[in-house]
Amino acid sequence: MAAVRGLTKLYGIGLHAIRQNTTLKATTFLQQRAFRVNGALRQQPFDSSAEKPQFPGASAEFIDHLEFILPNVISGIPVYRVMDRQGQIINPSEDPKLPKEMVLNFYQKMTLLNTMDRILYESQRQGRISFYMTNYGEEGTHVGSAAALEPTDLVFGQYREAGVLMYRGFPLDLFMAQCYANADDLGKGRQMPVHYGCKDLNFVTISSPLATQIPQAAGAAYAVKRENTNRVVICYFGEGAASEGDAHAGFNFSATLECPLLFFCRNNGYAISTPTNEQYRGDGIAARGPGYGLMSIRVDGNDVFAVYNATKEARRRAVAENQPFLIEAMTYRIGHHSTSDDSSAYRSVDEVNYWDKQDHPISRLRHYMTARGWWGEDEERAWRKQSRKLVMEAFERAEKRLKPNPELLFTDVYDEMIPPIAKQRDAMWRHVQQYKEHYPLDLYEK
Repeated sequence: MAAVRGLTKLYGIGLHAIRQNTTLKATTFLQQRAFRVNGALRQQPFDSSAEKPQFPGASAEFIDHLEFILPNVISGIPVYRVMDRQGQIINPSEDPKLPKEMVLNFYQKMTLLNTMDRILYESQRQGRISFYMTNYGEEGTHVGSAAALEPTDLVFGQYREAGVLMYRGFPLDLFMAQCYANADDLGKGRQMPVHYGCKDLNFVTISSPLATQIPQAAGAAYAVKRENTNRVVICYFGEGAASEGDAHAGFNFSATLECPLLFFCRNNGYAISTPTNEQYRGDGIAARGPGYGLMSIRVDGNDVFAVYNATKEARRRAVAENQPFLIEAMTYRIGHHSTSDDSSAYRSVDEVNYWDKQDHPISRLRHYMTARGWWGEDEERAWRKQSRKLVMEAFERAEKRLKPNPELLFTDVYDEMIPPIAKQRDAMWRHVQQYKEHYPLDLYEK
């Protein structure tokens, strides 16, 4: 009898556990289901009696006359700005009223980047590094957006966002190490110059293929959403990259999955040698946003405060509402596309000079600071001298460092080296020993 009672009790415990497990599974399923549909644009209730379109793929009304939608249904998406070209605040209510120390940091980071660009560009021309890409004219888009982010936000760059990484604290020594591919390079000398990356600063390593970062950023933002960690992902790209199919995939995935993602397009006028009038026929990149269901804005990329305000508000809403935003920053690429390009073949010197002298983000911010008595000629001369000294010292240290150990060519692919890779490594060393006069191993770390 005791055995029967024990068996009955055991049955009761098992039944309770099964019921709990079933309830838990049902709850989990409902939570997952809610995660997929909450906040989405749900299908409207079907009403067969109403004389209106019931198609599930669009929200519209019937019309009784033939009409094609014109490419530009409005005169053009306006360009949001805070300062005019003389650094004067246009609408006081839009002034971010940043403290003096923060504005000075903006200016110093922008000018330090400019100085680093000049020195590394010349070093490539002298044959000291193999390749370089400058950021001339686009410094405001870097610093304004970077300042509006949190350090934990994940950054996907294209290849002209060095200022974002610099603002986050990436030191000059590591910029130089990457461009020189020396032993201090975080990438171990495997990438071509300007392909920076830093895990500690949440900056994903740049890759050469155009626009591949856009769908990757959408996936990362979906993961961030599931983690619910109050973070966003920001993805930088140019207007030329927006012509790639990857841009379509990234835009659409982020909108349908409702990801906290900021698409930041630097529309600088040229995709290498292709001007915007040959790149697209619509109203820029921001005009594409509504078609994908993206909240969109166009800003003056040469106005660091406009970039800051737009990015900060987009970040706040992306986190709060779980939705992607598209920011198109209108700017101008003053430098050549890269050291492999000669832009004088497709644009005039007068055009470049206008943007360099009349509408430069650095000079605009300097006007703002000067008007408030925060900056003058003495401070300018001292900082220019100091910033050049800082860059040159890092430059000289990088040149003297050894190259990474050649063994690193074969690591970081598998946890343990597999036989085919070991075979390749051995073949390399045999080749190097046979032709050692062509391989100065004393320049490499042991």
